[in-house]
Amino acid sequence: MKSNHIQHLYWRVGFGILPKKLEKLSKKNKKKIVDGIIEASKKVTPLKVDTVELDELLNGTHEKTKANIKKFQKLSRQKTKELNVAWVERLVNSNEMLREKMTLFWANHFVCEDNNYVYTQNFHNRLREHALGNFKDFVKAISKEAAMTKYLNTKQNKKQKPNENFARELMELFTLGVGNYTEYDIQESAKAFTGYGHNLKGDFLFKNRTHDETDKTFFGEIGNFTGDDIVDLILEKKECATFICGKIYSYFVNDTINKNHVEELADVFYKDYDIENLMRYLMLSSWFYDEENMGTKIKSPIELLVGLKTVVPVNFKSSKQLFVLQKLLGQILLNPPNVAGWKGGRTWIDSNTITLRLKLPSLILNDAYISKAKVGRTDDAMVETKENFKKKHGKRFKTEADWSIFNRHFSNVEISDLENYLLACTINENANTYLKSLSKVSKQEYCIQLMSLPEYQMC
Repeated sequence: MKSNHIQHLYWRVGFGILPKKLEKLSKKNKKKIVDGIIEASKKVTPLKVDTVELDELLNGTHEKTKANIKKFQKLSRQKTKELNVAWVERLVNSNEMLREKMTLFWANHFVCEDNNYVYTQNFHNRLREHALGNFKDFVKAISKEAAMTKYLNTKQNKKQKPNENFARELMELFTLGVGNYTEYDIQESAKAFTGYGHNLKGDFLFKNRTHDETDKTFFGEIGNFTGDDIVDLILEKKECATFICGKIYSYFVNDTINKNHVEELADVFYKDYDIENLMRYLMLSSWFYDEENMGTKIKSPIELLVGLKTVVPVNFKSSKQLFVLQKLLGQILLNPPNVAGWKGGRTWIDSNTITLRLKLPSLILNDAYISKAKVGRTDDAMVETKENFKKKHGKRFKTEADWSIFNRHFSNVEISDLENYLLACTINENANTYLKSLSKVSKQEYCIQLMSLPEYQMC
C-alpha cells in the first residue's frame, strides 16, 4: 500500500502515524492493513476514573441533604474534568484506534450532556461499547441510558402527558434526518417511549404504570408499540442507512458529499446495520483514497491537539490549561454546544481560532516562542516576538514536551523530509517560499515550524 494512502487512512480513522510504523505497514497490502486496524479495535476498554465518593453518595446510605447534594455536584464537576483529560490521553495512546475515533464521532452524533458524573461516564462507555457494533442495538441502548433520558426529557414522558423531545431528536438527529417523518409520527412514537426512567445509580427502569398501552400509528403501522418497536420500524426505512452514511462520509471522507458514494455505503449498511462492516467497506474503497479526499478536511480542535501530542508527547502541568485551550479552540469534550453538536468543517476556523491554531505548536512545545525566518523576512501569521507572545499566552500554558520520543521515532527521517510525515496536503507557494527561507537548525525546530503552517490544520 502506498505510504501517502496509509497516512491518509491513519489521519482519518486515527490521529496520525509515526515513521517507523508507516515504514512497517508500507510492506503490507490494503486489506491486511485494514484488517489489522479492525482487529486491534475488537476489544472494548471502558474509560473510568475513581468514583468511590460519588458511589457512596448514590447508594442511599447518605442522607439527601443540601450539603450532600452540593458535595455530589462539586465532585461531579471535578470528575468530569478528570474524564476530559483521561479521554484526551486515551485518544493519544489507545491501541483500539478505530474504536476510539468512532467513539469521538458517535459522541457528536448521539449528543448528550449531564451534570451527574456517574451517568456521564456510563453514557460514554456505552458509546465506546457499541461504536463498531450493530446500529439497531446501539440506538436501543442509548435510548435507555440515564444521561439521555434526562437530557431529552424521557423521564418526564408519561402517558398522561407525553413529552416529545426524545422522539423528535431520535428521528431528526439520530436516525432519519429532517423530511423523513411527520409531526404525527413524532406524537405517536413519543407515546411508545413513555415509562422510560432509571434509578439513582443510573440503571434503566421501565415503569408500566406510566407507559401508554394504547395502539399507536407510526409510519402507517398500527400496534401497541414500545420504544424498541419504534427503533425497529425506523431502521426498516432505507433513509436511516442513507442518513447515517452521509454523516460517516462527511466525518471520515469529505465535507462535500458525493451522493453516489453515500448510496454505495448505504447499500452495505442497510443489509445488517453492522458498523464494523460499514467502516471496513469505506476503508477498502478505492475512492476513499482519491486525491480530492486527501488532506481536505479541517482538523477538529481535539484532532489537532491529539495529533500534535502523537508526534511530540506533551503534558499540561495543570488540567485547567487543557480546558482553557479546548474552550479557546471551540471544542470542549463532554460539553457540546447543543443537541445538534459541533457542526465541524469550516466552522472550526474563524479569525480568533486560526491565529491560536497557527501559534499552538510554539505555545505548547517551545515555551511560547514563535520560530523566526531568516533575518529580513517576517510573516505576521507565523512570527511574533517572544516577549509579546509570552506576555499574552505564556503564563496560561505551562507544559512539558518529551522530545526524546519524537527523536526516537524520527531518527531515520531527514530534516528535509519531515513535511512528508507531518503534512497531509500539498504546501502552497507562499508557505513553500517561507519554508525555504528558514534556517533548518534542528528537526525539533523545523517540526514546530511545519506545525505552524496552515497546511498542518488539514488532514
